[in-house]
Amino acid sequence: MRRNEGRTVGLYTMVSPREKEVIDQKMAQLGTANLRAYLRKMAVDGYVVRLDMSSVVELVKLLRSISNNVNQIARRCNETHNLYAQDVEDLRRGYAQVWEGINKLLKKFEKL
Repeated sequence: MRRNEGRTVGLYTMVSPREKEVIDQKMAQLGTANLRAYLRKMAVDGYVVRLDMSSVVELVKLLRSISNNVNQIARRCNETHNLYAQDVEDLRRGYAQVWEGINKLLKKFEKL
């Protein structure tokens, strides 16, 4: 280590062969061969993204509910040959909730 760099604290770690392969692949993507520089840059300037997936879970629940409603309505339409206004309104409300949730989720992604 060069003294004029001001780096006097050593950090040491072990990685698995698979982790080393991933590191090598990422270095190749960046076009760098200097492992120390890469690791230092990632440790100092890299960032970790932790996603809150509760919004996605809620959207999946809404989509399942709508899917079940569509199946029930289709079954009833096939049996009675009628489509009720209330069924259509229920579907509209469900789709509106889903789109509202998707828009909120997209706004969260924009902030990343």
